[in-house]
Amino acid sequence: MNVGGSVVAEQLKPAVTLTGTAKDGSGGPPIGVVDIGESERSYLCRVSLPGLKNNESNINCEIERDGKVHVYGVVTGGVLKDPWTMYEMKVQELCPSGRFSISFNLPGPVDPRLASPNFRSDGILEIVVSKPVSPPV
Repeated sequence: MNVGGSVVAEQLKPAVTLTGTAKDGSGGPPIGVVDIGESERSYLCRVSLPGLKNNESNINCEIERDGKVHVYGVVTGGVLKDPWTMYEMKVQELCPSGRFSISFNLPGPVDPRLASPNFRSDGILEIVVSKPVSPPV
């Protein structure tokens, strides 16, 4: 915390673990950049998955009660097809094809039953998950 009692931005950066092709990728836009927001009742996290398509990448998201989030899937792209031609990539600056996983912790516990992941068309996985409801006193 700083002198005014507010949280310093560096303290809010999540520890992110990358494996598979998400870790090995060297060029292009990075997979696995994570932003986290918090409200009184829920968390919002956005995970960057550039170049992935939900219908081709088998993207899955698992959320644990302690706030641990796991995102995994498959990057496709070694061969590109259009209706007339198949292209084998000779230069690849985007994340290489293969399986990937991304894990990070939210700032506190959550109720995984009240999660709503949404993979947007711009390559962002947006997840809203509720904090646990405390019993009335």
